[in-house]
Amino acid sequence: RLRPQSSKERIEGCLICAQVTPGEPQVTLGKDKSFTFDHVFDVDSTQQEIFERCVNDLVKGCFDGYNATVLAYGQTGSGKTYTMGTGFEVTTSSQEVGLIPRAMTLLFDTIEERKRNAVEEGIPAPDFDVAAQFIELYNEDIIDLFDTTREADRGRSGIRIHEDANGQICITGTKLQKVSTSAETLKCLHSGALSRRTAATQMNSQSSRSHAIFMIHVRQVRVKQCNLVGYRPDNTDSEISTGNHINQWYESLSAKFTFTDLAGSERLKRTKATGDRAKEGISINCGLLALGNVISALGDSSKKGSHIPYRDSKLTRLLQDSLGGNSRTVMVACVSPSDRDFMETLNTLKYANRAKNIKNKVVANQDNDSKQIKVLRKQLAALQLELTEYKTGKRVLEGDGLDAYNDMFQENALLQQENRNYRLRIKAMQATVESLNERVVRLSTEIATSSVGERVANDTSSMISDYIRELEELRTKYLESEALCSQLRKKI
Repeated sequence: RLRPQSSKERIEGCLICAQVTPGEPQVTLGKDKSFTFDHVFDVDSTQQEIFERCVNDLVKGCFDGYNATVLAYGQTGSGKTYTMGTGFEVTTSSQEVGLIPRAMTLLFDTIEERKRNAVEEGIPAPDFDVAAQFIELYNEDIIDLFDTTREADRGRSGIRIHEDANGQICITGTKLQKVSTSAETLKCLHSGALSRRTAATQMNSQSSRSHAIFMIHVRQVRVKQCNLVGYRPDNTDSEISTGNHINQWYESLSAKFTFTDLAGSERLKRTKATGDRAKEGISINCGLLALGNVISALGDSSKKGSHIPYRDSKLTRLLQDSLGGNSRTVMVACVSPSDRDFMETLNTLKYANRAKNIKNKVVANQDNDSKQIKVLRKQLAALQLELTEYKTGKRVLEGDGLDAYNDMFQENALLQQENRNYRLRIKAMQATVESLNERVVRLSTEIATSSVGERVANDTSSMISDYIRELEELRTKYLESEALCSQLRKKI
């Protein structure tokens, strides 16, 4: 995303060095450096446009159990916090609302819509459990932004990162805030954002001094349906029998939506930072360097299967699911168009160019019991079909214990098809005979007044006799075929 020039940059006479190629998802930096991405947003792009094209589908995917991550990266002052919507300035208008507030509005609107649709369809409404988690990574220490009792300088927080039984990254020691509306979620986001570390530097008057990660955990229990031939389960707490071979059961899905607002990369020479600000800048750059190493290792096809240095930094450890793991990830690279930021913009574009080569392995987060039930139902459907084939004689057990398709069943099926063809022919012949009988009646009436009546009557009678004879032959073949089918059924 290319931000507009700031008033300070225009006053200082900065030139524009980055431009978007019209009609193409391409950014040209300087005269000869071009980069192509999935989407490119110019200076006049709106927040809603970015949301619709990048985040909208990720929110909808959460309802099918898919994790999602939106990652904002760029130099300090490039518009990451504005894009994500964690700044909460008093003057922010509805058009300037960031990606996180828009995503929360869509999330809870979709929840209400799905509940209404379930009621209209006459099935139990899905049950949703939504919780928020907000942390910042400051000087390689994880801080819970929902913890209002903590002291700013009380030392290390003691929050730990670990993997759960399914290999997903979890954080222990932080508060999970239950939320039920988008307003509650944004209130939590606002309160956490106010606790985030910011400070003024020469490059940004409100520079984020930490990496912020806002997570939404969505868990739902919904009713699923399947058709099982001849299967009518007993009524239990977890199953509902409708009596018409439609079986319903409860499926449990979970998803994690992660919004990451990274602190901007910066050079001490330009920020003029000293003391704590300099220490913070070094920590930020170390985390971003580790993140760059992970992206390089994942995006380089020649290093496929090699070690990925996730544990080099807590930032890369936290983003392990998002980078090469079980998550659908969008990286928003925010850049400045001004010539004084040429090198920072070039590094950001190279960073994003490597990141687009990463391939994640996305699977739905389904409860283990739901997975097992799904597998068992598929097996049950296959067994029901196999049992039906044995009952009808389509399959038989041979002497060696192996099953095979019955030749007599196939022959019986062919004979039955032949019988159906004979029935159709007999029905057609009967219709022809009836029409001829009507013609005979009509011609008999005309014989009394026509001199040629006798000859016509003889021709018609001969034709009727031929049809009746053919009809009797078909009837005989049909009876023989019925008898043969009966014998085959007894043998089967």
